[in-house]
Amino acid sequence: MVELNNPDPGLINDDIRPTTEAERTWSIGAMASLWVGMVVCVPTYMLASSMISSGMNWWQAVGTVMLGNVIVLVPMVLNGHPGTKYGIPFPVLARASWGIQGAHIPSVARALVACGWFGIQTWFGGFAIYQLLNVLTGDALAGGDLPLLGINGGELFCFLLFWAIQLVVVWRGVESIKLLEQYAAPFLIAMGLALLGWAYVKADGFGTMLSTPSQFVEGGEKEGQFWSVFFPSLTAMVGFWATLSLNIPDFTRYAKSQKDQVLGQLLGLPTTMTLFAFIGVAVTSATVVIFGEAVWDPTVLLGKMGGGFAVVISLFALSIATLSTNIAANVVSPANVFINLAPAKVNFRIGGMITAGLGVAIFPWKLIESTGGYIFTWLIGYSALLGPIGGILIVDYFLIRKTEFDLNGLYRKDGPYWYSGGFNPVAIGSFVIAVLPNIPGFLVAAGAMDSAAPIFTTIYTYAWFVGFLLAGALYMVGMKATQK
Repeated sequence: MVELNNPDPGLINDDIRPTTEAERTWSIGAMASLWVGMVVCVPTYMLASSMISSGMNWWQAVGTVMLGNVIVLVPMVLNGHPGTKYGIPFPVLARASWGIQGAHIPSVARALVACGWFGIQTWFGGFAIYQLLNVLTGDALAGGDLPLLGINGGELFCFLLFWAIQLVVVWRGVESIKLLEQYAAPFLIAMGLALLGWAYVKADGFGTMLSTPSQFVEGGEKEGQFWSVFFPSLTAMVGFWATLSLNIPDFTRYAKSQKDQVLGQLLGLPTTMTLFAFIGVAVTSATVVIFGEAVWDPTVLLGKMGGGFAVVISLFALSIATLSTNIAANVVSPANVFINLAPAKVNFRIGGMITAGLGVAIFPWKLIESTGGYIFTWLIGYSALLGPIGGILIVDYFLIRKTEFDLNGLYRKDGPYWYSGGFNPVAIGSFVIAVLPNIPGFLVAAGAMDSAAPIFTTIYTYAWFVGFLLAGALYMVGMKATQK
């Protein structure tokens, strides 16, 4: 590991310096466990539902999930490479292409969506605890809503309890996150398979949904419309983890080797996403037989299952799933971003506390209530617009710099990454130009505009791909033209 030579004190602290060899303890199993812990959550379980409601059959929906995650695995592994090679987190990696100061643009953009997800997932986890305690106490926590908040005292207590549990893990640092994911992974897989087994036995098979044909076949309700549904769905699947594909160096910097980060992600991401998408579809198919209606939301399903030990275990598993997802996916990234903004004043603990504070401040239960199902459209759409950032990072590292960084320069204002006043105008210009074509379609999808020209809605169908490729190409041309 290269020793840093007089780094600028305003650009480094113990949390964003390069990791040492002794800190590289994450094996293939640890990286795979990280992904199992992040993947198993309520949104993943419900992922295929929108595609089935749009006309796909079960294997088309699950296959779309799998393909989207195989695609996003590519930038995940590529952006993970510099994390492992140099031991640097995402905000420091961004300094090479965006400039020492310009790196705040992509990193803060990534952090904001993570803070939103943190609050929403904390509400999910707290609500699972609320249901669990009500099962154990005979609805002792039920009651009228509190003024202004719009939730009852029991719901507020459970939300804050789950929030506090996460703070304990954050306070103990990154190594405790690794342990959480490793212990949670086998438990969560076992619980998912147990739920699948329960549904199969209870419904005497998985029900009719798995035998229902696609609506796109000849004579179907949406005959010939498959591709118009497939491509937006595929873009959404890529966008689901597009945010993590940017800040994956926050984790791969602790990997023992490139082999560990690559194989760990390969084993953990597409396989687990596909498995739990199938579990969601199969179990929901069984609920049509068991309850007479399709129940996609696992929290609602557990409420319908009645009392008993199995429900207690299931609600506990749901809490653990939400905890493992939230800590890794939605705390580490914004914490490192806040550190990068003020390394002399902020460490990982403080960065995590800031993230947690913002997660409460947004009143996530009101956010979900006010936007309904569009909250996921909004956040996934937002993350899909981060494609240009990924394109710039990957082109810079692999094509412009051939994987070679001046590690000292990443921590100095007088180094090669200062550009113009700390900002690289080529990266900023490429980003802006690549985002512009996607804005009209994004605003329509988010409900901020009623309509846009057909060309823009078509472009937005491929938003992540358009942004990624366009920004990467513009950055490549711009950097070649400005290099001396």
